[in-house]
Amino acid sequence: MRLLPWFACLCLWAPAHAQSSQYHTLQQIQIGGSGGWDYITADADQHRLYVAHGTRVEVRDSRNGAAIGTIDSTTGVHGIALDPTLHKGFISCGKLNTVLVFNTETLQAGASIAAGQNPDAILYDVFSKKIYVGNGRSHDLTVIDPATEKVIATIPLGGKPEAIVADKKRVYVNIEDKNSIAVVNPQTLQVVNNWPLTGGDEPSGLAIDLKTERLFAGCGNKTLCVVDATSGKNIAQLPIGDGCDGVAFDPSTGTVFSANGEGNITAIQEANANTFRVAATIPTLASARTITIDNNTHHLFLPAAAVKPATGGGRPQAIPGTFRVLEVGL
Repeated sequence: MRLLPWFACLCLWAPAHAQSSQYHTLQQIQIGGSGGWDYITADADQHRLYVAHGTRVEVRDSRNGAAIGTIDSTTGVHGIALDPTLHKGFISCGKLNTVLVFNTETLQAGASIAAGQNPDAILYDVFSKKIYVGNGRSHDLTVIDPATEKVIATIPLGGKPEAIVADKKRVYVNIEDKNSIAVVNPQTLQVVNNWPLTGGDEPSGLAIDLKTERLFAGCGNKTLCVVDATSGKNIAQLPIGDGCDGVAFDPSTGTVFSANGEGNITAIQEANANTFRVAATIPTLASARTITIDNNTHHLFLPAAAVKPATGGGRPQAIPGTFRVLEVGL
C-alpha cells in the first residue's frame, strides 16, 4: 500500500443512516515505539490483531488491547495473511523481497520464502488454499502453497498490484497505476481479464461481497467504485474521504467501510446488488488509512499515529511514541 497525504482536520458529514452514524471509537490501543505501518489483520476466532509496524508485527488481544507478542525480522513489513487450518501466518517483507512464515500458536518465525520485488498486499485464499502476494516493483503475483511453503507460480500483472480478494472462482487484484482490476484464474494461475474502473483513479483498498458478487475498490480520487465480480461491469461510483488505503465489508449489515487518511471512515450502505448510498462519515484520526474488521464482533480496527508534515517532497513521518490502533464500533 502507498502512503498518502494526511490532514489535521476531522470532517463529519451529516449521517443518512442511523445505524452507521452510531459508530464511534470504542478504545485506542496504545502501542508506541517508532516506525511506519501498513496493513492490519484480525483473527476473529483467536481474538487477535496482527499489526504491521516498522520492522516487526505487533500481536494484540482484540478484546482489551493486551500485548501478546511480536514477530521480528520483518523489515519493510506490509501485510499478514493467516491460514487457520495449518496454524500458519505469512508476512510480506517489502524491503527483504521475502515472505516470512510463522506459527500462529507460538508466534515463532519459520521459513523465509523468496518473493518478487517489494512484496506488499498478501491474501490467504480460503477457496483455492493458496497464498497470493502482490509485488509492487516487479508488477506480479507470487503464489505460495502454504502446506509446502513453496512458490508454485509467478503471475505477471502488467502493473502495480495493491489489495487482493477472492471468491470461489477468481482472484481479484487492484492495479494501482492502470486504474483497473486484474482477474486471475486460481486453477490455471493466469490473468484472464483486466477490468477498467470508471471514474476511479489509483485504486488501493479492495473488498468483496460474496453474496451479491460485488467488488468495492477505494480510489485515490475520493471515489469508491462498485464493480460486478462476474462481468467487470461498473455499477456505481460513490464519494469517500481523501487518502483511502483500505476498505472493509461487513456482510452481516451490508456496509462498506472506506478508511480515509484525512481522519474518517466513509460508511456506504448496500441496499441490494445495484443500489448503494453513503450512510455516514465516522470520525477517526488523521493517518488512519488502513482497516480490518472482526466479523464476530463487527468492530473495525485502524492503525494511526500523530505525524510530522512532509518536507522536501518526502512522506509524513510518525512521531515516536504515538502509534496506536483505533477500535471502532457501535
